[in-house]
Amino acid sequence: MKRNRIGILVMVMAGLTLAGCEQRAQREPESEVAAFALPEPISNNAVAVADGPDGPTLYSFNGLKADKTWKDTSNAAYACVIATQSCKSISPVPVPEGRLASAAVPVAGKIYIFGGYSVAANGDERSTPEVFAFDPATGSYEQLTDMPTPVDDMLAVPYQDRFIYLISGWHDEGNVSTVQMFDTRTGTWTEATEFPGTPVFGHAGGIAGDSIIVTDGVASIFADGKRKFVAAKLTWRGDIDPENPTQITWRGVDAHAGLAKYRMAAIGDEAGQRIIFAGGGDNPYNFDGIGYDGVPAKPSGGFFAYDLKSDKWIELGRLAEPSMDHRGLAKAGQDYYILGGMDAEQKVTDRIVKFRAAP
Repeated sequence: MKRNRIGILVMVMAGLTLAGCEQRAQREPESEVAAFALPEPISNNAVAVADGPDGPTLYSFNGLKADKTWKDTSNAAYACVIATQSCKSISPVPVPEGRLASAAVPVAGKIYIFGGYSVAANGDERSTPEVFAFDPATGSYEQLTDMPTPVDDMLAVPYQDRFIYLISGWHDEGNVSTVQMFDTRTGTWTEATEFPGTPVFGHAGGIAGDSIIVTDGVASIFADGKRKFVAAKLTWRGDIDPENPTQITWRGVDAHAGLAKYRMAAIGDEAGQRIIFAGGGDNPYNFDGIGYDGVPAKPSGGFFAYDLKSDKWIELGRLAEPSMDHRGLAKAGQDYYILGGMDAEQKVTDRIVKFRAAP
């Protein structure tokens, strides 16, 4: 797989109406750079929160190191204990080469790590099929059944503290519409209702209750005999049948205000019945942060939410530092955490930003 850097920035509307966010909440949510940082700069890393030996802990797996070459793809893993505000390196993900655009999902006390892609010296990229269960109590990994369709830059969300959905994403030579459902109790895979939107990679979303929100990302099209990567400005809501989790009823909903964003950090807010989004790039880019159209991507400094109760977008606040190139948003208690990423100069950072998103 090689995503040639030829492209233009356009909007894929998919027949949806653009809608602005509602007014910002009266009380400005708190946002700050945390007092602790990752052991080294890392971007495009999969993140999750779980209870480790020392309490709630932020975990980071795989990603891209500071020099941003193919040699800097990493299988490194880090653990950041919230109570002590300290981070350390832990055993790396047991793969022979680094991974970009993987996903990490906490379920029933473990963290499940899915796929990603490897980069060869000649620039070729390959979607990888591996699935691991990481046990925070022991710091060990267990390899599980491979993905039926290896994907990277997909959306991964948990359900009923048992199932994990992998929605759309890139597979070797193109985007797929497949929704793959993994049962963490049986270790088996099932296909769920296909994603009806434009297939994308680098999209963001989350789940709360029985509802999933999927937004933005990058579509792959052919024009003038060439592949082009274009920003996909679309949002879909999927409502799951709790009695039959393979059945998802999808419908298009209003897109958020402004340009489509690439690789936002996002997670579901169960208590608030919202999906929280933060950061993201303004221009689809290769792993080095340079747009497929040759224009360097710039990070967003905002965070906002999709309210599942009202089917509306809500603007929430500004981040302490703009950032992009994320593979998830972590939540512990009332705080949301962004681990690493790229800054305004496409520089990989070790920074941890935390914020609150009051109802």
